[in-house]
Amino acid sequence: MKTQKKVIVIGAGPAGLTAASKLTEGDCEVTVYEAGKTVGGLARSFELWNQIVDCGPHRFFSNDKIVNDFFKEVVGDDFIHINRLTRIYYRKKFYFYPLKAMNVLINIGPIGVIASMWSYVRQRMNPIRNPKTFEDWVVSRFGRKLYNTFFKNYSEKLWGIPCSRIDADWAAQRIKNFSLLEAVKAAIIPDTSGKHKTLVDRFAYPKHGTGMIYQKIKTNIENAGGKVLLNAPVEKVLVENGIATGIVLKSGETILCDEVISTMPLTLMVKGLNDVPENVKQACDKLFFRNTILVYLEVDATNLFPDQWIYVHNPDVIHGRITNFRNWSPELYGDKKTSILCLEYWCFDEDEIWMRDENYFHELGENELRQTGLIKPEHQVLNCHIEKLRRCYPVYETGYAANVELIKTYLDTIKNLRVIGRYGAFKYNNQDHSMLMGLLAAKEILKGTHEKLWDINTDSDYHEEGDGLEIVKQNH
Repeated sequence: MKTQKKVIVIGAGPAGLTAASKLTEGDCEVTVYEAGKTVGGLARSFELWNQIVDCGPHRFFSNDKIVNDFFKEVVGDDFIHINRLTRIYYRKKFYFYPLKAMNVLINIGPIGVIASMWSYVRQRMNPIRNPKTFEDWVVSRFGRKLYNTFFKNYSEKLWGIPCSRIDADWAAQRIKNFSLLEAVKAAIIPDTSGKHKTLVDRFAYPKHGTGMIYQKIKTNIENAGGKVLLNAPVEKVLVENGIATGIVLKSGETILCDEVISTMPLTLMVKGLNDVPENVKQACDKLFFRNTILVYLEVDATNLFPDQWIYVHNPDVIHGRITNFRNWSPELYGDKKTSILCLEYWCFDEDEIWMRDENYFHELGENELRQTGLIKPEHQVLNCHIEKLRRCYPVYETGYAANVELIKTYLDTIKNLRVIGRYGAFKYNNQDHSMLMGLLAAKEILKGTHEKLWDINTDSDYHEEGDGLEIVKQNH
């Protein structure tokens, strides 16, 4: 009889679970080892004050058919389309995102518009050729005045380093080949094509929270004979003679296998291997992640503001983004007459704020909310809950790509080991990117193909346009 290929997947986030799900459809014995107490990773959902919340905003969209097909296969019709409303808060004013010309004109006034245009023209007269940093990339396309208004404060809150140290790759992935002239054109000239909305305006969302996707995938894996083990942190990956042969759990138990898929933080996984070359260790030491503190506040109101989330560019407050779960799916809040807001604070392990307790964040979060004017004086903040998430964001510091490439070159020498996902591949993935990595990693194992996993989410074709799941929905 043919022996089943035994595959171990480290991590039960979007990438790991998607890979495991597809592998159970083939001739594989699959076990997922998850360090936490639940599945979904950063895209998990949980109950709070008799409502459901996510770990910040998690919309689903993709232009990739196999990702959309997988989403539909898992979720079925148990999702809704949401008309997106997202704004930027800056110095007590709100700017629609994407840009709307009249809104910008009213907020910054004619003099501000002229100053911004002059800043842009002056920059184009002295162009920055081949920009290497986020600051130079944005300034070259928008001018310094708009860079200072819409990019600098938020980006430095998120990354904790000056924009002059953030790699231009970050801009290429998240802003695409966008410029001030294109923004003005999009804002002034309306779309009269008559086509349905792009993914910028509309996105898919599971009715019971984004974590519902991963709970369903877990069930599918287990129904197919696979295992998803929670509270089972992995200490290291075993490699013998250049081949991945298994893992060692933190409990000390050794489990052997034929293939390993890792979504644990890239730097931790590599430094845990035996006989790692010194230059590879040094490359790992130069890569670092950013932590997130999620502050959930329950407010005694149901109509605070219409946005799903708001980017807070204002330098006078510490938090960088606010999610209003009242504006997602009605199934999240049911018959509750309160709203749950989530404020995001970003930091490193060594920052003082990382050690602060719930009482501190209750006071800080409420004060900052009132400072923005998003809750009125008569609104009461009823409850506070915090979640501290380590290593959420791989920091794209200038020079990071060379260090990742060095690590990649080394890992390519190890057979039967694949690294995927936001943590595993040190890529700022959305959940659709991580799902795609999982689907293609499974395909490599099942069919013996080479899918160039490292190339996913590396170009500037960021998935902000197109019809995405709208097509899938219509075709079923």
